[in-house]
Amino acid sequence: MSLNSIPESIEVQKHSVLLRECYQKLCGKPFPIDLSKLPLAEALYTSDWIIVSHGVEKDPIFNYANCSAQALWGIDWENFTQLPSRLSAREDKVEKREAALKEAFAKGYIENYVGIRIDAEGKEFYIRNVTLWNLIDREGSPLGQAAMFDTWEYL
Repeated sequence: MSLNSIPESIEVQKHSVLLRECYQKLCGKPFPIDLSKLPLAEALYTSDWIIVSHGVEKDPIFNYANCSAQALWGIDWENFTQLPSRLSAREDKVEKREAALKEAFAKGYIENYVGIRIDAEGKEFYIRNVTLWNLIDREGSPLGQAAMFDTWEYL
């Protein structure tokens, strides 16, 4: 699958709904992406915002990366959705990343996170104004976490 191909599956459509609903519920505000012109899954997938999420595995694996995220990291959907999310940061930056994820887990979400990530070629980039939020089912059980941002720069 190319970086521009929208994964066609019911699961991706359901996950897109989960991303939006959990954001709105936990952050208490409307989703910041214009959803008026395209179906939800397509709007999220083609957005200029970077959107990623991972599951609840012991070593969480990315289960969603929109086209902008794939382009930034230089990884296609198939490979991105097999990548442990901890590998998105250098080993010496993982502790700060983990602390932010724990804070978001405890509070439901956090805003204005900043951090350094690494792309597939080993180039570091700085992310800022990141919102991290929990993904939960209707009963409140954890399904994962998501991150969204639109501000980044290579170091």
